[in-house]
Amino acid sequence: MSIYAKDTDPAFQAAGAKLGLEIWCVENLKLVSVPKSSHGRFYSGSAYVILNTVLPKSGLPQHDIHYWLGHDTNKVDSALASDKALELDAALGSCTVQYRELQGQETGKFLSYFKPCIIPIEGVYASQKEHLNGETYKVSLLACKGDHVVHVKEVPFSRSSLNHSDVFILDTASKIFLFSGCNSSIQERAKALEVVQYIKENKHRANCEVATVEDGKFVGDPEVGEFWSLFGGYAPIPQDPPSSVQKQPDTPFVKLSWISTQGKLHACQTDSLSKEMLETDKCYMVDCDSEIFVWMGKHTSVTERKTSISAAEDFLRNQGRSAGTHSTFITEGLEPAKFRSYFYNWPQTVETKLYEEGRGKVAAMFKQQGYEVKELPDEEDIQPFIDCRGTLKVWRVDCEKLSLLPASEERKIFSGDCYVVQYTYLGNERSENLFYAWLGCGSVMEDRKDAMSHLNAIVDSTRGNPVLAQVMEKKEPSQFFSIFQTLIIFKGGMSTRYKKFIAEKGIGDETYDESKTALFRVQGTSPNNMQAIQVDPVSGSLNSSYCYILQTETYLFSFDANQPTWQATSVREGSESDIFWNALGGKADYARAKEIKGYIEDPHLFMLSTTEGDFKVKEIYNFTQDDLTTEDVLVLDCHTEIHVWIGCHSNVRSKQQALTLGLKFLETDVLVEGLSLETPIYVISEGHEPPFFTRFFEWDSLKSNMLGNSFERKLAILKGKPQQLEAPKRNSWKAYSRETTPDGLRSKSMTSNGQRSVSPASGVSVSSVTSSNNHILFSSTPINRKIFTGSSPNGSPDVSLASAGSPAAEAKLPATGGTQADGNEPREAGTNLLIYPYERLKVISKDPVAGIDITKREAYLADEEFQAQFAMTKRDFYKLAKWKQNKLKMALHLF
Repeated sequence: MSIYAKDTDPAFQAAGAKLGLEIWCVENLKLVSVPKSSHGRFYSGSAYVILNTVLPKSGLPQHDIHYWLGHDTNKVDSALASDKALELDAALGSCTVQYRELQGQETGKFLSYFKPCIIPIEGVYASQKEHLNGETYKVSLLACKGDHVVHVKEVPFSRSSLNHSDVFILDTASKIFLFSGCNSSIQERAKALEVVQYIKENKHRANCEVATVEDGKFVGDPEVGEFWSLFGGYAPIPQDPPSSVQKQPDTPFVKLSWISTQGKLHACQTDSLSKEMLETDKCYMVDCDSEIFVWMGKHTSVTERKTSISAAEDFLRNQGRSAGTHSTFITEGLEPAKFRSYFYNWPQTVETKLYEEGRGKVAAMFKQQGYEVKELPDEEDIQPFIDCRGTLKVWRVDCEKLSLLPASEERKIFSGDCYVVQYTYLGNERSENLFYAWLGCGSVMEDRKDAMSHLNAIVDSTRGNPVLAQVMEKKEPSQFFSIFQTLIIFKGGMSTRYKKFIAEKGIGDETYDESKTALFRVQGTSPNNMQAIQVDPVSGSLNSSYCYILQTETYLFSFDANQPTWQATSVREGSESDIFWNALGGKADYARAKEIKGYIEDPHLFMLSTTEGDFKVKEIYNFTQDDLTTEDVLVLDCHTEIHVWIGCHSNVRSKQQALTLGLKFLETDVLVEGLSLETPIYVISEGHEPPFFTRFFEWDSLKSNMLGNSFERKLAILKGKPQQLEAPKRNSWKAYSRETTPDGLRSKSMTSNGQRSVSPASGVSVSSVTSSNNHILFSSTPINRKIFTGSSPNGSPDVSLASAGSPAAEAKLPATGGTQADGNEPREAGTNLLIYPYERLKVISKDPVAGIDITKREAYLADEEFQAQFAMTKRDFYKLAKWKQNKLKMALHLF
């Protein structure tokens, strides 16, 4: 491959060209590839190099390199593995992060690749005998530590190896015993059961019994007696010695040293660290006591980097540091969050052209392998993930009083006020409630507190466990706008406290008044997701990326709404009349650059811990649904919003408490991503997860419906009796209809895709809008009717922004595995028979098919060809999260 140097190890040929794990082992001073069938089998006398390649939701492929050193690995093999890891980094364009992994002290990120665990094997890896799979059986005692990732270590088969703090697995020829120390946690016991399952399936071929033994319970249980008989009979286990683990200080010890080309460390005397201290042509070591980082400038040579890594490893040995001291090696521009957190005010913006050439070559390589690496379209993020045919209630907060808005006014809110929103929709055969507290930018603090108090009171009085969310104006998640479909946000407010506040401060009342000039920025992604935001009526409020509505007493400058009674004239940017500019106080400069969204970041999952008053956050890598442990509180960080998930058996007893933890998480800013304290926070209860949360997982609803703690659930699954713990389902909800819609709620016609359409009869209608052409469209025809009829400073206006429009004709989809009109579930066979070959359905096809739904190209494939291309059935494909579907389709040129 062209990006590799001539002296690069041949074993690395094509390394990183495919997603997932690639592993090499040092054997006879050479690297040999480890076959997939042996991934996760590590020998304590060998050294390994591990490459993990992932394709994020946007951007280029990401690589992590780990080199793993067994307890009995010799120094020569260890040094070679370290050098080869750096060599692999250079071959991949110097765009990786490298981790040094020691047996028994592996990082959580490394262990997450090999779920549920790795169990090191005594001896040395030999490629010639590995394929024999002829391990001789022996009785073994394993100690397990950890809750979400587990460290497994073989200990001597002796009673003295047992203690009260850990969980142990005794593996015999006919039975596997799980011994739980009385001081071990439920999560650790549950995780150890996964190891038991792994041993049962891989070592016993699922043909053995499983017994659980609790520390201190030994009378009258034959399995407990059998367990102790293997140790020569029961005898008390001595008390565990006091823990030698010292509490980490709130402010960790951090020391920066410059590493010379001769491998000497030179301390940098400073009280605090800043990015400016790191020179691009040097290497540095950051000593954080429990871990060290080696930072390598982008203008340093491979030789300098090898010297720096060796110097850091020598430093650890000479200092007599604990074997648990982790080492991470970073190239400039790829600093992980943990590293950046040790520096004061690390810049949030990263030079986007860094390693452009090297990473570009890697991108080209991936395209040759069939993987697209371009950014996913913005539309992926704004698709509704819940049923949009539900009912809406909106209350305005006014001191201690809540006022329910009539249906005609529920889509018109004021920036100076706070609101409580209840949205009820059909979930998985049951009604679901989603509550928002919307806090306007101009609202007073007392109203915000009352809004949250009212919200919690309503949520507590609602049956089930509804989802709760706190949303600040200008930080609304797309889901919020999707349930409103059309929303107008006016300046000013109607709240008594707001009126009192501006009067006391001598601030002019900007509350919308139809007799005054008003400018509205119109934004949204489709006619079913539109907002009009009132902005200052000045030229500086304009932006070429948006469309606007300008209202005066005699003129309406608006979109071409196709209203036959209005002789509307479209006015493009640059062709505005003097009347228009005079209404905005004269022509002036305004923003012309198109606003571009940043990359779509992959979500991160964190476990929150609040023991003894300490607030701790731990990331869970490569997370799955099984990581949502019922005893825990977790945060799914989606960057533009966060989801606080409350397990049924956690110590969090209220949604308000969970909301407080979410705010604390935002303050901590674990990923050093500059999270705003105004980031939307969702609070979600176990068993009531909405689709916009479950889409980030491969979701199994049966698991979410189980009762019992995590240990009981895992044990039931292990023994094949999960149905005994299944929770009863709530009564199913009746289908929506005009008869079942409560009075005061909206009545809207339904489009063919299952979404609400808004009647264009009232107010002004805006046609489907896009701003991609960077034009502002206006209508300059004088009119007599008001844009917001029936509005006044003391009353809410009446307006509709989105025209219903006739829905496009539904494209015919193939019978087998095609999606429904709403794109959710696969169709059953027998409706249509349109099947086309893969070569004609590709975006780059020389003979493309015409007249198909281009957003669902994959649905026109025959079942056999679909299976061949996607390596899964259509039904399994449509169960994936939308972004995962799109990623697979992009790789096959079907997107």
